[in-house]
Amino acid sequence: MKLLKYQYKSFEKMPTRIWKDANEASIHVARSVALAIRQKQQEGENIILGLATGSSPIRVYNELVRMHKEEGLSFKNVITFNLDEYYPMQPNVEQSYVHFMKEYLFDHVDIPQENINIPDGTVAMDQIDEYCEAYEKKIDSYGGLDIQLLGIGRTGHVGFNEPGAWENSVTRLIKLDGLTRRDAAKDFGLEANVPYWAITMGIASIMKAKQIYLLAWGEHKATVIKKAVEGPINETLPASFLQKHPNIKIVLDKEAGSELTRTETPWLVGMCNWTSDLECKAVVWLSKKTGKPILKLTDADYNEYGLSDLIVEHNSAYQLNINIFNRLQHTITGWPGGKPNADDTNRPERAKPSKKRVIIFSPHPDDDVISMGGTFLRLVDQGHDVHVAYQTSGNIAVHDHDARRYMEFFEEFGAADKQKGKAFMKQFKKARKFLDTKQQGQTDIEIIRKIKGLIRRGEARAGARYCGLEDSKIHFLDMPFYETGRVRKKAISKADVKLISDLLLEVKPHQVYAAGDLADPHGTHRVCLDAIFQAFTNLKKEKWMKDCWLWLYRGAWHEWAIHEIEMAVPLSPEELEKKRKAIYMHQSQKDSPPFPGADVREFWQRAEDRNRESAKKYNQLGLAEYEAIEAFVRWKF
Repeated sequence: MKLLKYQYKSFEKMPTRIWKDANEASIHVARSVALAIRQKQQEGENIILGLATGSSPIRVYNELVRMHKEEGLSFKNVITFNLDEYYPMQPNVEQSYVHFMKEYLFDHVDIPQENINIPDGTVAMDQIDEYCEAYEKKIDSYGGLDIQLLGIGRTGHVGFNEPGAWENSVTRLIKLDGLTRRDAAKDFGLEANVPYWAITMGIASIMKAKQIYLLAWGEHKATVIKKAVEGPINETLPASFLQKHPNIKIVLDKEAGSELTRTETPWLVGMCNWTSDLECKAVVWLSKKTGKPILKLTDADYNEYGLSDLIVEHNSAYQLNINIFNRLQHTITGWPGGKPNADDTNRPERAKPSKKRVIIFSPHPDDDVISMGGTFLRLVDQGHDVHVAYQTSGNIAVHDHDARRYMEFFEEFGAADKQKGKAFMKQFKKARKFLDTKQQGQTDIEIIRKIKGLIRRGEARAGARYCGLEDSKIHFLDMPFYETGRVRKKAISKADVKLISDLLLEVKPHQVYAAGDLADPHGTHRVCLDAIFQAFTNLKKEKWMKDCWLWLYRGAWHEWAIHEIEMAVPLSPEELEKKRKAIYMHQSQKDSPPFPGADVREFWQRAEDRNRESAKKYNQLGLAEYEAIEAFVRWKF
C-alpha cells in the first residue's frame, strides 16, 4: 500500500515514523544517539542525555552496549539524568531505576560514576522540595539536555507526569495514577507493593531538551499514541504537550502505530493503492460506520464516507459487497484441521491429509485453553494427532500462598512415612524458611520456582487431559530465557530455539498453532513467537515443512481484526462451556492471578467475552449468528 507523501500533516501533529519492528526502530535511535556522542567527542565537549526506564528503551540500551563493546563507542563524555524514580525506594532493590539502569546500561559501558544522575528515592520527605530544586538546577548548569529519551504510559504520562500535570511543571514529588500502579504491579509482585509516589522531571524540564525521541512498542500503546499524536493538547494527556516541541520524533513499531489514521483508515488521508486486504478493511469499516450489513451498503454510503474511488475500481457497490461478503464467509469453518473429502477451494484449511499431526504451542501453561480451547477440543474430537507444548514454566505467576499450600501437603504426606519424611523435610525446610522471611519483590530461590512451576505443570496437564489429550502428547519445554525468577527475562538464545526445533523435527506437523498476541504486557508471548519463527526459518529446507502451516491465535488481551481473520472457528454454547471448564483447571490463575493486567475480569471471562464479540461482529456484517468464534491468521514465510 503506497500513500502520498503529503497526506499525514492534517492528522499527525508530531513527526512520526513507523518501523517494521521495535528492534529495527531501537537500532536507529541508538545509532542517532551514538552519532551525537561521537560528534561531541570530536569537539571535546560533554553530551547531556536524559534517560528513561521501562520496556521501551531496553533495546536502545542493548544496542548502545553492543556498540561500546564491538565498535569502541565511549561514554566518558556522557552525563546522564534519569527522568524519575519511585518514592520511597532503596537504590539496591530490583525495582529501583538505579538497579534498572545498571542492569541495562551503566554496568556495561565506561561512563564515569560521577556523571550518572538518578533521582534519589531515599531523600527524607522534608527535604524533597530542596532536593528536586537542586536536581533541576544541576540539569540547567550543564546547559540543559541535548537528547531526551521517553516512553509513554497508557495514561499518557511521560516520566511520571500523570494526567493533570501542568505544562510548566519541573522536577517534583508526585502521586502515581492507579492505572500506572496496576501496570507496575508486574515488577512488584502485587499492586499493593507498588509505591504511591515518585520523583519525576516535569513537563517543562522535558521540553527544555534540544532533541526528544518518544518510543512506543506494542498494540497496548496504540490508543494512547493516537491521542498524543493526533489529538488536541490537553493536560489530561501529558504527552500531548510534546506537540509544542520544535525537535521531537515519535518512533513506533507497527503495532503501536496501528491506530493512527494513516494506518487504520488510510482512505481518509488521501489516495491509496487498493489491495484486496485493504478493500476488505474499508468495507468492514464502512459497515460498522453505517450500521448496515455488508450486502446492504450502497453507492451513496461509499460516496458519503470518502470511499468513492473504491466504487470506481468495481463500478458499483453491488459486486464489491458480494466479493467481501464471500471472503468473510469463506473464513468460517467448523473443521480447523480441514474437512475430509470436501472441496477445499474456498476453505481456510486443506482437506488432505484428513488426519493431521498438530502442535499447539502455548507460551504460558494456560494460553492454549484460554485462547483456542474450543479449537483444541475440535481438533481432538475430529481425530487429529494433537500435541500441546508449554513453552515456559509460568512459575512467576503463582502466588506464594499457593506454593505454601502445596508444600504443606507434601510435608504432611511425607510425615506419615519416616523414610519419605526425612527427604521431604530436608527439601522443604529451606523453602519454608525462605517464604517466612521473603522480602517485598525478592526473587524466589530455585526450590520455590520449581514448586511453582510444578503447580502450573499440573494444571496444564489437567486442562490438556480435559480436552482429550493423553499424557504422551503433552510437552513441557521450560525455555531457558524465562527462568530468571523475575518479570525481566533473558534474551532469546539458541537453546530456546533448539527446544522448538527439536519438537518440530520429532512430530513433523502439518499444522502448528502459536500465540501471535504481541500485546502481552510481559513480552513472553513475543519472545516465544520469535523462537518459533526462528525454528521455522532454520527448518525451512526440511521436506515436510513444505506442507506445514502455522496459524496464529491471540491471547487474553486482544483479538484479530475482522479483516485480518483467515480462519474463524465457531463455537456452540456447549463448546464454550467446555472451554470454560478447561480454563478452570488452572486454579492458580483463577479469581486473582498475580499478573492480571489492567483488565479486572478473570481469564475465562475475557476469553468468553472476546469470543462472543467476534461472533457478534460477524453477525453485524450480515453473516450467520454464532454463540462465539475463535479467530486465527496464517503466517507465511
